[in-house]
Amino acid sequence: MRSRGLWMLLIAALAGVAAVLLAVRWMQGQGADQGRIAVASADIELGGRISSEMIRMTDWPKDSVPQGAFNDPTRLNGRVVLVSFQRGEPLTEARLAPVGAKGGLSAVVPEGRRAMTVRVNDVVGVAGFALPGTYVDVMVNTQAEGTQRNDRDRSISKIVLERILVLAVAQEADRDATKPKVVNAVTLEVTPRDAEVLDLARSVGTLSLVLRNPSDPVRTPTAGITKSELLGTAQAEPVKAPAPRAVQASKPVRVVKPAPVHVPAAPPPEPAAAPATPTAQAAAPRTCVEIVRGLAKVTECF
Repeated sequence: MRSRGLWMLLIAALAGVAAVLLAVRWMQGQGADQGRIAVASADIELGGRISSEMIRMTDWPKDSVPQGAFNDPTRLNGRVVLVSFQRGEPLTEARLAPVGAKGGLSAVVPEGRRAMTVRVNDVVGVAGFALPGTYVDVMVNTQAEGTQRNDRDRSISKIVLERILVLAVAQEADRDATKPKVVNAVTLEVTPRDAEVLDLARSVGTLSLVLRNPSDPVRTPTAGITKSELLGTAQAEPVKAPAPRAVQASKPVRVVKPAPVHVPAAPPPEPAAAPATPTAQAAAPRTCVEIVRGLAKVTECF
């Protein structure tokens, strides 16, 4: 019995040693498949500049290393982040501003875009829900063209810009914030053309922000609504007959008359002799001639 127990102990010891050797080999194999990359050692806000205290190196499986990750922390010193980073997130090239870019909001504005700030309040700013990273429509309330500025009966409200990205509220650009915050200024990302529209809209009326779903890219052009349409008092205007077109007087045409051609007048025809009446024959002197024809004599008077 004692010898059998010793054999069992010996076999158990050998199995334990084999398990340890296999575990060590497996861990060594896992270590060979790992690399080291730079991750954020603290939270970094959007537009912030990276310093050496914000970076730490950590092991990362080689098969899962993010594209553009850094294995040299010195290459990250002074770079500006385009998005906010949380502690432990890998730092990648696609989420950083170009080398030499200055920190702040200007580094976040994409190429071909502009950042423009508008004044808001708790109502205009959608009760503080217009946060960085959200999308809004911009609506203006003004007077119809051709009316006085204080003529409220001809006011009109219209959406002039759609799906505009909010870059910052007040001086904060953290897109991870979800708690509503009432501020007095909102910075929007616009195109140069949108910047002109926005500047004109705030100069001719009052602005309002309309919060929209970021996954809704459909734009819906509207004609705006007037006070008469809102209250249902709008009446169809009578169709006016087209005004008669003014006929432009033509320029006087100068008519050149041809030179008159002299044609000699024909002498008037002689009037036919009227038949002689007996009275006229008696009054006129007559000449008589005796004509002899053979043996006969004939007297004819003229």
